[in-house]
Amino acid sequence: MAEFRHRSLGLSDDTVLEMYETIVLTRKLDERMWLLNRSGKIPFVISGQGHEGAQIGAAYALDRTKDYILPYYRDLGVVLSFGMTPREIMLSAFAKAEDPNSGGRQMPSHFGKKKNRIVTGSSPVTTQVPHAVGFALAAKMKRQDFISFVTFGEGSSNQGDFHEGLNFAGVHKLPVIFMCENNQYAISVPVSKQLSCEHVSSRAAGYGMPGVTVDGKDPLAVYEVVKEAVNRARSGGGPTLIETITYRFTAHSSDDDDRAYRDHTELDNLKDNDPLQFFGTYLREVGLLNDQVEREIQDKVKNIVNDATDYAEAAAYSKPEDALKYVYKE
Repeated sequence: MAEFRHRSLGLSDDTVLEMYETIVLTRKLDERMWLLNRSGKIPFVISGQGHEGAQIGAAYALDRTKDYILPYYRDLGVVLSFGMTPREIMLSAFAKAEDPNSGGRQMPSHFGKKKNRIVTGSSPVTTQVPHAVGFALAAKMKRQDFISFVTFGEGSSNQGDFHEGLNFAGVHKLPVIFMCENNQYAISVPVSKQLSCEHVSSRAAGYGMPGVTVDGKDPLAVYEVVKEAVNRARSGGGPTLIETITYRFTAHSSDDDDRAYRDHTELDNLKDNDPLQFFGTYLREVGLLNDQVEREIQDKVKNIVNDATDYAEAAAYSKPEDALKYVYKE
């Protein structure tokens, strides 16, 4: 019998099975949206396939009843963990009126849902980083017990917003966690042309905070480092920069052809870095997952994805006369 790593981290058997189911749901929703896009039913997809281990591992280390998240566009697993529903994800993909992110106005994957403390993102990358720092500043000024958690890609770590945000958070010891999901490509530019340092996490030292790099395919490893950062932030120890090493299984988006800039033999090796397979293997080794449980999870997720697709496709579009609603004060 393999070592029960999750128990040593304080995670119950039921919780890690729930984490696995969330990873499966994230992957299957993502795959369904690609099929819908390729069949001409939805206009755009930007994928998180390959990132799920980092996303679910991090989300479960946070307090999902009070912490604030400022996700970037690949963070489907994070927002599902924080209470956004598959129906809501599909409503956004189909640009329907019930879409909680923007009422169908914004591109998909611009997540925002106030009651779940999912803070709206914007299309220019990294703008969510100073916003997360602002939320953390509010927590400190108001003496409120929450932290903010923000994600971004490694290309974003070269933007001014990243450096300004980390500097301010470091100076003021704010309760914020910065998590870079390093998937090796900033759209079409490989990490070797993005960074002159080996790791994004090494930049933390310049801003007076801990920096750590972790295997993004391993949800338990990510959970452990994020939990440590959470405890530090809650106790007044300030921010942390975490770099998760992930791999992007798809093109940058449904409008991108990654054959133009990466050798597809590279993709043949990605199965060794698949968080779904990695975590499933671990759960089988510790006796929590078997063929029957796997089938039950797959069937449950399939029904959820089918329901979300059918519901969103049949839902109403926004009325033309509501085009300016929420744009100007009424």
